Amino acid sequence: MSQKSYDNSPTLYLIPTPIGNMDDLTFRTIETLKMVDVLFCEDTRETGKLLKSLNISKKMVANHDHNETSNYEKLEEYLSLGNNVGLVSDRGTPVISDPGFELARYASERGYNVVGLPGANALIPALIMSGINPKPFLFYGFLNSKESKRIKELEELEQEKATLIFYEAPHRINDTLLNISQVLGNNRKMSISREITKKYEEIYRGTVQELINQKNEYKGELVLVVEGNNSKKEYEMSIIEHINLYIEDGYSSKDAIKMVSKERNMKKSEVYDEYLKYQGK
Repeated sequence: MSQKSYDNSPTLYLIPTPIGNMDDLTFRTIETLKMVDVLFCEDTRETGKLLKSLNISKKMVANHDHNETSNYEKLEEYLSLGNNVGLVSDRGTPVISDPGFELARYASERGYNVVGLPGANALIPALIMSGINPKPFLFYGFLNSKESKRIKELEELEQEKATLIFYEAPHRINDTLLNISQVLGNNRKMSISREITKKYEEIYRGTVQELINQKNEYKGELVLVVEGNNSKKEYEMSIIEHINLYIEDGYSSKDAIKMVSKERNMKKSEVYDEYLKYQGK
């Protein structure tokens, strides 16, 4: 058995690996890969190449989207015998649009330690390079590959104020850009980062329409950062009329204020202040 974690008990370690640039491999990652007793891997061949480059020999268990839940018993067996377990995806941070969530949840629900190591991922570099307000942000991951479902997902995000972050594949990017234009509009600021940390890393910035017009050839792994909805829709009715409309429908003033603030993309306190003035308080 190997050394234990902070409270000296068996632990599942979520271990990030480089997404392209091997210099992003941290000392802690290397030491953890050496220390764990077994590695659950998205692809044992890919992890095997990494371990070979580091002169590390380790027992590996395949753990991917199609078999993760069937690995519960294997994980339980290793941890119950006092072993430390590592979990890696092919590239980047496990769980983030990669396998790992099911085993992490399983281990934590059974009282085992789950320790996530900081490390390589694509979404944070893309966000901080985008030139778009980083807070708040919402990481969505991959939109649906089917266009009708992708459009529905974007419609659900249309009023979201937070900056939106998506992963996308190069063969779908042009269709996705057109869908973003169709649902979210042409004028939102946007960036597309490709091949982050790799030799041909590039970032494109502009409005949605400008990036469509550029007709760039987007190759490699892509991260899309899209400005949130900062516009305030024009209403024929006043804020007070809007609140009273919901109150007449049976909602409490509190719920009416909450719904109006959401629909108008206003702070709830602003809508509440207007209502207080209306009541003469």
